Amino acid sequence: MTVITRFAPSPTGFLHVGGARTALFNWLFANHHKAYGEGGEFLLRIEDTDRNRSTKKAVDAIFDGLSWLGLNWDHDVIFQVSRVDRHLEAIEQLLTSGHAYRCYCSPEELAEMREQARAQGLPMMYNGKWRDRDPADAPAGVAPTIRLRSSKEGITKITDHVQGEISVKNETLDDMILLRSDGTPTYMLAVVVDDHDMAVTHVIRGDDHLTNAFRQTQLFEALGWNIPVFAHIPLIHAADGSKLSKRHGALGVEAYRDMGFLPDAICNYLLRLGWSHGDDEIISRDQAIEWFSLNTINKSAARFDVEKLTSINSEYIQSGDTEILAKLIMPLLQTSLKGRVSEYATERLNTGLASIKYRSKNLIELAEKSVFYAKNSPIDVDDKARKILTEDTLSRLRDILKGFADITDWQKDILDCWLNTYIENADIKMGEVAQPLRAALTGTTASPGITEVLSVLGKHESIRRLEDVTRV
Repeated sequence: MTVITRFAPSPTGFLHVGGARTALFNWLFANHHKAYGEGGEFLLRIEDTDRNRSTKKAVDAIFDGLSWLGLNWDHDVIFQVSRVDRHLEAIEQLLTSGHAYRCYCSPEELAEMREQARAQGLPMMYNGKWRDRDPADAPAGVAPTIRLRSSKEGITKITDHVQGEISVKNETLDDMILLRSDGTPTYMLAVVVDDHDMAVTHVIRGDDHLTNAFRQTQLFEALGWNIPVFAHIPLIHAADGSKLSKRHGALGVEAYRDMGFLPDAICNYLLRLGWSHGDDEIISRDQAIEWFSLNTINKSAARFDVEKLTSINSEYIQSGDTEILAKLIMPLLQTSLKGRVSEYATERLNTGLASIKYRSKNLIELAEKSVFYAKNSPIDVDDKARKILTEDTLSRLRDILKGFADITDWQKDILDCWLNTYIENADIKMGEVAQPLRAALTGTTASPGITEVLSVLGKHESIRRLEDVTRV
């Protein structure tokens, strides 16, 4: 059997971290089975039947977010609104089989039912007024809703791969609306029909849908269709256990992209929210595909911790390929330098990022700390660095410039040897040479080792920068 999962967001806003984790779990489960030759597909369905709230901007945000995270889907995207005719076919099937009926209750009547139930301390449910009533009694000119004739005796049970075996008494489930009076199918009906037609085998989603599973199970049974395997994963809470909100980090994935987070780091962190593999913290995508199982998803709610996410992102930056990192930060450098990027920027970054990445938590920091490699002389010198460039230090830099001019093999070890000899002969400390050089070459007071900076910039650029500063 080919395992088929689906991610089915409503396009009413950004792709938030909870939705991204749901998509990730579905993607991993499908790809786990695909990797082991059992067949696996991850499908994307846009549940856009609520036309008043669905927007193209939100659809694009979902596509962009999933693509950036590397959660690529199989086959064409299914837009639920395009399947209304198929949903209506299912309604007719249910009416014909007697599993659905027309209800002519007015909004006022339904409101009165709720008030009566509230007054009696009962669940506010539809009382079945038209369940067994003769349609000939229908009031003229009233468009009916279509309701499911649900089971009223016994229980409905599901075996959930995360929550375990759960059941509800059927008497607690009212006859839900399948078709509104304006002729539009409801979410509950559309989801069941689409899951069946897409041959979805496993429904992996947040446990806020757990109560829907009982109603949808009844609907699958009424239509005579196989019921997919359910796996309801716990929601994500804030670090303090409260409901997750924007102030806790419940942002769209595009916001984390703009803050300099890496997609692999985001996926690694989301994977560990409610799922584990021993004490492993850093888990590659290939490892995640190999190890992922529904049986190892926790039942308890996960807690979102921005500091932990930042720490994981930092580890991905540190272990990242410098050439890939250079490509990722180049757009940031182009923006910050307003297009004044050196033709040698890529070459310098490919080498120079090897040490800078260990001091960066995200791509923005990485770009800020390596900007001096990306531009040519003259460079901007910040206030702290300017204070270092006194008459005495500038005089020393002029002296060093003369020595640099005679160095023919511009390599780090040669530069190390030359500077050590210079320091020894001048009877000074390394800091008295390194800091003025750092200020002149980088425009800052913090950088990698000074001879590393010299070797990455190259002789020509290093001398140009020193000449620019010492002319002042």
